[in-house]
Amino acid sequence: MEIFDRSVLALPFFSEHHRALAERFESWTQCNWPTLDTLGTADVKGAVRSITRALGEGGWLGFRADGTAPAPVAPPLDLRSICLLREGLCFVDDLLDFAFSIQGLAAAPLIMFANEEQQNRYLPELCSGRKLGSLALSEADAGSNLAATQLSAVRDAANYVLNGEKTWIANGNVADFHCVLARTGEGPGAFGLSLCLVPADTPGVSVAADLNVMAPRPLASLKFENCVVPRDNLIGRAGSGFQYALTILNRYRTTVGAAALGFCRRALQAALERTKSRKVFGALLFDQQMTKQKLADMAVFLDAASLLVVRSAWELDCGGERSDHSSMAKLYASEGAQKLVDDALQLFGAAGTLKNSLLERLYRQVRLLRIYEGTSEIQKLIIADSLVAGGCAVRRSS
Repeated sequence: MEIFDRSVLALPFFSEHHRALAERFESWTQCNWPTLDTLGTADVKGAVRSITRALGEGGWLGFRADGTAPAPVAPPLDLRSICLLREGLCFVDDLLDFAFSIQGLAAAPLIMFANEEQQNRYLPELCSGRKLGSLALSEADAGSNLAATQLSAVRDAANYVLNGEKTWIANGNVADFHCVLARTGEGPGAFGLSLCLVPADTPGVSVAADLNVMAPRPLASLKFENCVVPRDNLIGRAGSGFQYALTILNRYRTTVGAAALGFCRRALQAALERTKSRKVFGALLFDQQMTKQKLADMAVFLDAASLLVVRSAWELDCGGERSDHSSMAKLYASEGAQKLVDDALQLFGAAGTLKNSLLERLYRQVRLLRIYEGTSEIQKLIIADSLVAGGCAVRRSS
């Protein structure tokens, strides 16, 4: 099965190991497709645990830049590989991408900012899929504005004592540990936040509520009541948590654009198959002028969005710091995906609205992309501010 656009893969933004990764993923998918279908899954939590284990066993949870996997402690993150895998996983099934991306978000602080002991303790379990993690950033009044984080981590002689709540936490009700953004008080606002590791079985941590969203996923609110964690569980420097979180989100924003590409490629493939087989008014639906217009618009959007995504991923892999480019990739791909999937559903007519049909599922799944890792409105603010600042030149690592 061919999932990726070979003309995009042939661009100099990609290396040979990226092209080999794409072929390896397509082969793995073809061999495992029946076991990857989660249509009608009632137990979403159990499905995500099983999927994460399968991804680990398949070697897809390693992020080594030379293309080898698994990579338990191998910085830096290879954004182009992650983008390719998210695109491919979204083409196959939404829950596959969810399991992969949240495991990656949980691993990112460890790969990028943790010490060797913390990496050795957590990353092998994450990369094997034996343990699940979460990145607990959001709060009821601190979603897009992380500087407003209120969950406190008061330091005593040897520990931090956490009190407060987190919400909209992906994997919050299935994770074995959480990477938590908390207020440690080194300074005001954004300057007083830190990231710390909190095992899910730590006394004082509980799931306050399961959150049921339009595309079923294991999301939860977490409560911390006099939760004691060792000071050794602090990731990186105290007071640097806000900057760490922004750095991670800036990189993963690009991969959200790649996820949108996967949903769109699946929708376009389905629309082509539908229009080439269905007859209306004595001719194939494909041969209707308005149909061709929709399909042409889909193809143009996919090419343009692919270029924005791969440019951003390439720049970040080369040491660039263009937050506006990652925002452009995420904004353009996620907003355009909504229209592409809607147009594909329109070509299916009433059949596209059947509960749990492919197009109905894609329609629900693609909507979430415009919200997480920063809403579309936040992306526009970042892009506009970069115009005033004159942009930020790409810095290449030696």
